Order: sequence, then C-alpha cells, then structure tokens
Amino acid sequence: MDAINGKAHFSVNTRLTSLLGEAYRSSEAALKELVDNAWDADANNVWITLPDAMSRDPVEIRDDGAGMTAAQMRSDYLNIASDKRARSGERSPRLNRRIKGRKGIGKFAGLALANRMQVTAVARDQRCTLVIDKSVLAEHVDDLEAVPLPFDELGARGSPSGTAIVLSELDARLNFPTPDRLREVLVYEYGREDSFKVFVDGVQLTVEDVPGTSVRTQADLTLSGSVGLHFTISDAKRPPKSSGIILRVDGKAVGKPMLFGLDGDEDIPLKLAKRVYGEIDVTGRDDFVTADWGGVIENAKAYQELRDFVVTNVKQGLKDAHAREMSLQRARLTKQLKKRLEQLPEHRRKYAEEAVMRILGRYYGETPERISTIADVALDAMEHDAHWAVLDNISNLSKGDVGAFAKALEEFGLLELSVLASQVARRLTFLDRLDELVANPATLEKQIHLALESNLWVLGRNYYSMASNRTLRAVIGEYCDEEFSGERAAKRPDLLLAQDFQENMLLVEFKRPSHAIGRDDVNQAEKYRDDLQIRIAPSGVLKILMLGKGRVDSLNMQNLAPNIRISSFRAVISSARSEFEWLMKSLSDV
Repeated sequence: MDAINGKAHFSVNTRLTSLLGEAYRSSEAALKELVDNAWDADANNVWITLPDAMSRDPVEIRDDGAGMTAAQMRSDYLNIASDKRARSGERSPRLNRRIKGRKGIGKFAGLALANRMQVTAVARDQRCTLVIDKSVLAEHVDDLEAVPLPFDELGARGSPSGTAIVLSELDARLNFPTPDRLREVLVYEYGREDSFKVFVDGVQLTVEDVPGTSVRTQADLTLSGSVGLHFTISDAKRPPKSSGIILRVDGKAVGKPMLFGLDGDEDIPLKLAKRVYGEIDVTGRDDFVTADWGGVIENAKAYQELRDFVVTNVKQGLKDAHAREMSLQRARLTKQLKKRLEQLPEHRRKYAEEAVMRILGRYYGETPERISTIADVALDAMEHDAHWAVLDNISNLSKGDVGAFAKALEEFGLLELSVLASQVARRLTFLDRLDELVANPATLEKQIHLALESNLWVLGRNYYSMASNRTLRAVIGEYCDEEFSGERAAKRPDLLLAQDFQENMLLVEFKRPSHAIGRDDVNQAEKYRDDLQIRIAPSGVLKILMLGKGRVDSLNMQNLAPNIRISSFRAVISSARSEFEWLMKSLSDV
C-alpha cells in the first residue's frame, strides 16, 4: 500500500464481497464493534461521547490503547477483510486478551451510522489521521482500491498512544444512539472488567446499567471486614449472558462470577437465580483467597460469613422479584382460572387454585402461552376424584397428628404432579387416535368436527383457552337452517364458533383431511363469516381458521386477509404433540 501526495488506498481481500453485505442490528451494536477494537488494542479506558438528539454534533470514541503508526494503518487497518487473529495471533500482546476482531470489517462499523469517519491514531511518537467518506466509497464500489483517502502524518513526540474516531454526518434515517441503550449493550461484556473501563458521556459502566431491579448494601462483618454488595436482578426478557456476582478484594477480581450456592437453593427457581448480575467488594481481607487468586478457600470462616451475607440479601431480592412476577402471572391467568374454577364445587375451588399456582411455580420462566397450557391441563387433571380423596384425607389429618399431616401434604404434592402427568398422557393418546382418524381417507369433516369440538386445545397455543359456546352454536344452527334448507341442506358448512376469555371469536371451518383448501374455499368461509358476524358481533373481529389437508400450491398466503389462517390437521396435531411431549419430559425430570 502506497502513500502518494497525502493519500492512502484500500488493500482488498477476496473475502470482501461477502462481508460488506453484513449489517448491524442497531447504531449501538455498531458502536460496540469500535469498543471491541479498543479491547483488542490493549486499551485500559474507552471514552464515548454521544450527541444530543437532532443535533449535528459527531459521535466520538477515544481509547488509550496501542494506537497505530502510519505504516500499521496502511498495512493492517486498510487491509479490508483480513483476519486480525490470523495476522497477530489469538491474544493481544500486552494484556493477553482474547482477540475479538475476526472479519476485518469491524473497524468500519462507524460507517453504519455516519457518512464520514475520521480515525486519528498515535503510536511511537507519530500521529496519523485517515478520513473515510462513505459517499466516495459508493462511487467506487466496484474498485475500492482506486479510492483516494485523505491521510496525514505528523510527529507527536511525548504524546500518549491511543486511537480517536470521530463519526460525523450521521445518517438521519437511523435513530440516534442513546446513552442508556448503549450502556445496556456494553455492560454485560465490559461492566465487570478490571483492566478495561468504558465511559459513556463521562459516566463509567456499572452493574446498575443492567435493565432490572438494582440493590446496594454495605456492612461491617466480624471476620470479613467492610463489604459492599451491589447487584441487579435483570429483566426476564433480557437475562445476562454471564450471570453471578464477582468477588473483588481490594478492587481485584477473584475467580469467575458465582451465585454463592443460590443456584442450588430449592426456594429459588434456577432461571431466576441466573438473572443475578453483580459484585461484592471486600476491603482489607484476602486470607480466604487462593494463592493464584483464581478462587476462594470455601471452608474459611471469613468466606462462609461473606457467603451468608450475600445469600441473605440476594435471596430476599430474588424472593421479592419472584412474588411480583408470580402475582402478574396470576393476574394474567385470572379470567381463565375463574371460568374453569366455576365448574368445580365451591368447597373445592380454593384448593384447586392453590394447587395450580404451586404447579406453575415449578415452571417459572416459561412463556405465557406455555403457562396457560399447563394451567389448563392441571385443572383438567384436578377434576378426577382421586385428587379430592387425598384432599379430604389432608383435611381430616390436620386436626390430629402433625407428622401424619405433613406426610399427607407431601403425598399431595406428588399427587399434583402425578395427575398432571396422567392428563398429559391422556392428551397424547387422544392425539394418536386423532392422527389415525385424519389418516383415514374415508373420514368426513363432520367426524373431525365432532372429535375436536370439546378438544380445542389441539388447535394450538392461540386456542388453548377457547371453548365452544352453546349460545354461539345455536346461532350457527339457526343460520345454517335458514341459509341451507331444502336441497342445499347437504351442502351446509361444517362450522364451529369458539370464544376465548377476552371474548375474541374464532370461526373454524373443517374440510375433509384429504381436501386441500383453495381460493373458492376461502371465499366461501369469508361469506359464512360475514353472514354470522351480523348476527353475533357486528363491531368485533371474527377470525377464521380453516383446516383440511393444507392449502393448494396455487394459493398465495400473502394475498389473504390477515385474520385468516389455513392449516393442515397433520400440522396442528404435530404441534400439539410436541408441546405435550415437552411437558411430559419436564414432569419426568422433576
């Protein structure tokens, strides 16, 4: 690579064609690439300055890493798509860090959000500055080696090494990077690094940058001395990649992050424990640390005191979070549970509701759809007499021997899981029989209708809570008698109208399992829907689910209305089976 008249040029690797097509999910993700470069350059500090929204100020990223000489910038930095690890090894030269850069294009990540990128590097008493203009690159996309890049070299005797990147002319089509979002993107990877501090708008990353509930507490312990605990229980949707609490003694990290035994605590769901992200600082005591600082002496009294302090405080925080989230889960299920519980005798409802909540506690962290499914199956299972016989036994024993009462409660917990497993097994058996019915070419739509009318859970997660309603069925019957009498009676539609607990309505039309659904079928279903909606819900939404062999190849789903779904019986049976096989396996693992 030559420098001619203050210009530099790209050196293009053959991998460029495939790599330049890669993009970044967000402006913050692109900026993280530039922070990764500072890590690779053995920087101890990175300072990022973001502009105010809607301003014309640039984004600035500055580090105190190794920097680059003019020769290095020409030979390495501008060598697009060359793997840094292939050139200089897997580890950085000074701090022995694992190199993050792989593809050789991360250094240009700034161009994902800016039209102009200025790179200034200082190393070995030299300062060099390179300017890359994205509009100029666009003009030479087929010949990047011909692009002239402004390049200056100056003496910089006594100046500290490092690299500064200025991103200007930010792309107005993209959202500005925000400090909060950038800190969230960076904190999991760099928030607990001793030798690498990241500052965003002058504020260093901390544990509190993890989205969630943060807690700080300090104490003077008898054996461990002065300690400060700082942890965050992250949001359920964004758990940390590396959970646990890092132990620092006089500011130096000891070993890897750990959960101090909370990951084995029966009172805390493991998924919840793994949302803890924090650190505990100990001042003046290191006699419980191993000689290589890779861990702790677990039977040391000072460490056990410290461990008890962490467990007490973090466990309380986790219990509070668990209670809040279970309360929200209960609120989401309230309407579903209420309708199902109303079908039980009044004296059984309280026990059934408590039993369902205990079962759901075992499935903490599952999706709302799965939780709804488990609740539905559990309530089905509890309608069997064996369950209530044990409850009556518990009620009688509660007035007598305490030991027998405790034993009965233990058996009841096992019974809850047992009846749940039995109900899941029954549903899997039903699916096997339904599969046989669908496979028979003589099966008619009316026969499938009869099989599914009281088993709408087969249709999938969105329909688990739905139930066929007698009033709605009467409306369909009336409609069909009116519209399909006389000679047309044999052509009347085979329909089922279902309603969920939010009063949403679903019109299901069954076709023969051997019939592929085409455009004429869809048009007819929409006509049924239009006629019924006038009678039932003039201002509401009535969705359509059509079931048969699937759709004909010529029917383009993109041309259908958004509230119409077409599926095959085989597909819905397979999906339902996978859900219940998962539930059966999880029960066998308990």
